Formats: sequence, structure tokens, C-alpha cells
Amino acid sequence: MKTVLQLEYAALLLLGTFAFAATGWSWWWFLGLFFLPDLSMFGYIFSQKAGAWTYNLFHHLGLAVIVYFAGKYFSSTELELAGIILFSHSAFDRLLGYGLKYSDSFQNTHLGRIGKNRA
Repeated sequence: MKTVLQLEYAALLLLGTFAFAATGWSWWWFLGLFFLPDLSMFGYIFSQKAGAWTYNLFHHLGLAVIVYFAGKYFSSTELELAGIILFSHSAFDRLLGYGLKYSDSFQNTHLGRIGKNRA
């Protein structure tokens, strides 16, 4: 099952990359903004619950799609770009096994435990 999920997330990352290519933005924007959603981990400074909430918000594929289509609807290339970056980054994280976080621990994700102490 893990391989099937990784293939699915690889396909989603490829979709996000193709969507970015269609925007006409320079590839430097894609590379420069790709890890920006990880700033949401700063929520963990306040608490596990706040960190999980902010991380999950900025790594939710559904939100990424909504932001992208909002950009289409409002003719905002910046919103489209934000949606594509959120989508692509989230697919990349999931491809690596980093899922949405539970509020009890950063290592506890919807895809299983991550890190050195996975047991």
C-alpha cells in the first residue's frame, strides 16, 4: 500500500509541476517558494495543538485547490501560484511520508509515525 500511495503523491506532484509550467512564472519562483508552507511549523512554538493546526492548514490539499480556483475566479495569478505551491509542496511532503499531524505529537501523522522513534 505504501508504494501505491507514493505513486499517487508523485503523480500529484507532477500535476502541480505541470500546473506551474502553464502559469508562465519563472521557475525561480517555484523553487524559491516551494518550502514556504513549512513555515507553518512555527505554530509548534506555542503548543502541539497550535502547531498541528497551522501545519495541517498549510498542508491540506483541499485548501490548495480552493486557493488555486479562487485565483482563477478572481483572475489573480498570485493566488493561482499560491495554490499551486501549496498543492505541490503538500504532495512532495506526502511522497516523503510526512502526513497531516495529530495534535499529540509532531511525529504522529495520518500516514503513520515519522522520525527515529517510530515504534
